[in-house]
Amino acid sequence: IWQQEYERGKTLYPVKTIGETDFTGTIVTFLPDKSIFQQTTEYNYDTLATRLRELAYLNKGITITLTDKRNKDDEGNDIMETFHSTEGLPEFVKYLDNTREQLTAGVISMEGEKNGIPVEVAMVYNTSYSENLHSYVNNINTHEGGTHLSGFRRGLTGTLKKYAENSGLLKNVKFEIAGDDFREGLTAIVSVKVGEPQFEGQTKTKLGNREVTSAVSQAVSEMLTDYLEENPDDAKTIVQKVILAAQARHAARKAREMVQRKTVMSIGGLPGKLSDCSETDPASCEIFLVEGDSAGGTAKQGRDRNFQAILPLRGKILNVEKAMQHKVFENEEIKNMFTALGVSIGTEED
Repeated sequence: IWQQEYERGKTLYPVKTIGETDFTGTIVTFLPDKSIFQQTTEYNYDTLATRLRELAYLNKGITITLTDKRNKDDEGNDIMETFHSTEGLPEFVKYLDNTREQLTAGVISMEGEKNGIPVEVAMVYNTSYSENLHSYVNNINTHEGGTHLSGFRRGLTGTLKKYAENSGLLKNVKFEIAGDDFREGLTAIVSVKVGEPQFEGQTKTKLGNREVTSAVSQAVSEMLTDYLEENPDDAKTIVQKVILAAQARHAARKAREMVQRKTVMSIGGLPGKLSDCSETDPASCEIFLVEGDSAGGTAKQGRDRNFQAILPLRGKILNVEKAMQHKVFENEEIKNMFTALGVSIGTEED
């Protein structure tokens, strides 16, 4: 058994022999230097446990034991936890997604290499409405993502969209499907090994190697294509989830636009020539539609501002009885009337 100690990067003494053993391996023991770590030298157990659990999932087959000699359990023993994973990333995804309802039969696991860059991906779709993506480079958690995550998103979106189009699952879809729709309800872990990683950002947790984007994108595209062809039921379920996400997004956008239009009306976005009244109860209000500004000026002078509003119309209004419906709704004067009344086209009030 050989031993050597270091302090602040320098050796305290040459390597020395302290005993004999039949075992092999290396034991590293260290204490934080209080003169350097001035804020705290106290280790948080949960933080260490989270990190060691990640490492066990990222490196399947290894065993890591965390022992806390500062605290004891009910039997007086040191607090101890062992981390080991036989499956690796698929098991990691199950751990992250254990409270959600899965849509696919199992975890989609992909492992390959492209342009000398090993790529490993595990993913699953669930019934939630948000994405939950985690990315790693050489076992380092890249919280800010980077080129490997961009490559994954590109490969995922392109492959699923191509499969959906070729299989005819999008033939009745009349709205656009965005990249976010393909990731709604997705929990995924992307792990790559890069020889010379370049990290960006203030915390250096974002991968910047440009060559990684295409490598991951191609690897994901090839592996996911094989999976979709071999598992048509799961593929159909995923595409249906994507379509529902897009449909919900479009419906939400229309609802948001409607609310915004009403909000604009309430803060002065009414037709420019409308002379509004102060009363806010529609049942107590009156609105006079007059032809031209001159008639509008006379009407304003004789009205009661409390409950009477005046809307001058420009010229002779369109004859809606003889006009096509789209022409009616395109007419500016008619649109001003709808806006002033606060009525939406196609509703019961209309």
